[in-house]
Amino acid sequence: MEQRRGLDAYGYFEREGSLGRIQPAFADLVAAARSRIAEAYGSRLHSAYLYGSVPRGTARPGRSDLDLLIALHGEPAHDDRDIAEVLGQGLDQDFPEIDGVGVLLYGKDRLLSEQERYDLGWFLACLCTPLLGDDLAEHLPRYRPDAVLARETNGDLDRVLPRWRERFEAASEPADYRRLSRAFARHLVRTGFTLVMPRWGGWTSDLTESAEVFARYYPQRADQMRAAAVVALAPVEDPAVVRRYVEDLGPWLAGEYTARHGPKAPRREAAGESVTRSAPGPGRPRPASPPPDRRR
Repeated sequence: MEQRRGLDAYGYFEREGSLGRIQPAFADLVAAARSRIAEAYGSRLHSAYLYGSVPRGTARPGRSDLDLLIALHGEPAHDDRDIAEVLGQGLDQDFPEIDGVGVLLYGKDRLLSEQERYDLGWFLACLCTPLLGDDLAEHLPRYRPDAVLARETNGDLDRVLPRWRERFEAASEPADYRRLSRAFARHLVRTGFTLVMPRWGGWTSDLTESAEVFARYYPQRADQMRAAAVVALAPVEDPAVVRRYVEDLGPWLAGEYTARHGPKAPRREAAGESVTRSAPGPGRPRPASPPPDRRR
């Protein structure tokens, strides 16, 4: 029987990442993040988490970024978002081991809400590593890689694509295309994987493996997805690559996703949330709300 990554013996997600997996090269960075978050938010802070390659133990010194999720007792205000921006900039400037810092900022009530049960709730419970405070995952259910999770995590690509087209049309510099190629490729590989996740019956955060799993079920698009996984890790400055994501692979994937899993339930717009990236280099865009490709 094929071994499935990321699930326990009962078929539930095992939480990926831990403080014990952090490589020595990033230990001082994580210690600084912990102390600076606590100092910056004080009594407003409920808890803080790491996610991505650093807590998974797969980060590459000088190339990987640091990803943080911060939960406040109340809904974040404009000042809280400004603090997150300054926090990320300071960590990025002080630690050459990373190439940028991303911060997700939410109120704890939204993270625990029924609306976010199979999106942000799952993300926190399964892909985030506790760093500070009481773990909100204790108030969330256990999760399986089923169709509901597939729909509610990445079932909104059709609504995302118009914004991608606008950003592509606004781009003009090689650095712009490099940033977009990385962000779009990561999103597409993640979405391609969650499209087939219920059939595969497991979980992986590895982009290369994600593309290979997708390829088993959609061989006609396998080469495109494998190429996107490469770009997600080594972004390019070629606008033609980005155009293909926006005009070909993206629309096809959005249509197939909706046909198989249905559309993601609409989300309310929350003024307090933010995504920040302090480095000017390649990486995450800065939209008004967190993108579905945050699960890295």
